[in-house]
Amino acid sequence: MRPIWQGAVSFGLVNIPIKVFPAVQDKDIKFRFLHKDCHTPLNYERRCPTCERAVPMEEVEKAYEYERGRFVPIEEELLTPQREALHTVEILDFVHLNEIDPIYFAKPYYLAPGTGGEKAYALLHHAMQETGQVAIARTRLRNKESLVALRIFKQCLLMSIMYYDDQIRRVDALLDPQKKMDLSAGEIKMAVELIGNLAGGFEPEKYEDEYRKTLEKAIAAKIAGKEIAVAPAAPSEKVVDLVEALKASLEATKKEGKEKRKPRKKVATGKS
Repeated sequence: MRPIWQGAVSFGLVNIPIKVFPAVQDKDIKFRFLHKDCHTPLNYERRCPTCERAVPMEEVEKAYEYERGRFVPIEEELLTPQREALHTVEILDFVHLNEIDPIYFAKPYYLAPGTGGEKAYALLHHAMQETGQVAIARTRLRNKESLVALRIFKQCLLMSIMYYDDQIRRVDALLDPQKKMDLSAGEIKMAVELIGNLAGGFEPEKYEDEYRKTLEKAIAAKIAGKEIAVAPAAPSEKVVDLVEALKASLEATKKEGKEKRKPRKKVATGKS
């Protein structure tokens, strides 16, 4: 796997050479648009409706629409901050991971030590693991300045792009904090019991993208020339009463909950 860029983690006077790799991969199935008559892939062009012609890239500029239909051009120099090095992850603070709500985390990247940075990388990893701290830093990724969090992920350092606080929409407009719901002791007891029946250890490998797998099978069958029969959707039982829904859910999950609480034998895998 090739790194997307190489640079350094900087904190205090310490610089640690690092390589940055994507930590996740997009497995969504992509589709192309074809001309239905001849099955030729369609092309798209930048076309100016005023000049009524295609526009080459050298005639394209970026602009900000400050009012509907009114724009101000923005030069590329303004889009590229010049105050810091391009490939530096500058650590600003160390905080505890449980202080950060998961809503702030966006796309993750692996950080691997660069040439000559192995010892300093291992030292930072060990110190962060011992203190239980997460580094809040800033960097520029793909020419965009970002807030990031550096944390321990197994034997590696993981860098997660973070949302800024003003990017997180407030829930005040969705929920009225003054409106109180009357919850009975029985309802609360059943809800807690239902959670207990479904509780278990987090095993990420058991969750799969069922939609993608079904689509992959259908595509493979169509390539093989087979006819695809779409099964009708199963009717769902509608339970209107909350208490009845809780009771039915408890009955349905009692056996499943017992199975989850049984100790499971660990199977050695090649993953680290």
